[in-house]
Amino acid sequence: MSKIITQPAQDAPVAFVLASASPRRIELLAQIGVTADTVAPADIDETPEHGELPRVYTERMAVEKASAVSPAHAGAMVLAADTVVACGRRILQKADDESEARQFLKLLSGRKHKVITGLALVLPDGSTLKKTVVSSVTFRALGTDDIDHYVASHEWQGKAGGYAIQGLAAAYIRALSGSYSNVVGLPLFEVAGWLKGHGLSLPYPDKK
Repeated sequence: MSKIITQPAQDAPVAFVLASASPRRIELLAQIGVTADTVAPADIDETPEHGELPRVYTERMAVEKASAVSPAHAGAMVLAADTVVACGRRILQKADDESEARQFLKLLSGRKHKVITGLALVLPDGSTLKKTVVSSVTFRALGTDDIDHYVASHEWQGKAGGYAIQGLAAAYIRALSGSYSNVVGLPLFEVAGWLKGHGLSLPYPDKK
């Protein structure tokens, strides 16, 4: 009687879920060859707590977003992020209207500020990794005409701090220290390292 030899089943690829509907984060991931199997934005209260510092806030938001989405995707890898502009201890989220966009731009004019992204990654075993990434951005002094022109462009809509570094605001930025992609909305160096280090296939070889 011949002996039947069974081959061990190969591990199925891990599903990757992005807990954000941000077009910028989707585009940034595509830049490094990553496409989420599922895009599932979290529906949570994003109000900062009284006296909460920007770095603490972004990390808390990322963890809460990941925690809200991951139960519906057991066994998947779930990435969440939250980005704010921090001017001192003040948190600048997305401007609600033109008036607030002007306030933000006047506040940032001629000074250095930080762009902080909190990251959270829920692994297939349910454990959660978290970190924050900080970049420093310096604006030149903005005149009334500069602000009027930028507000009229509507680029400020949906952008933390009321500006987009990848658009017209690039002409206002005198200096940048740290990750450019972090200022756009997702620090790719850190994210790529996390994803590849925990089993997600990326389209480039490991370093020798």
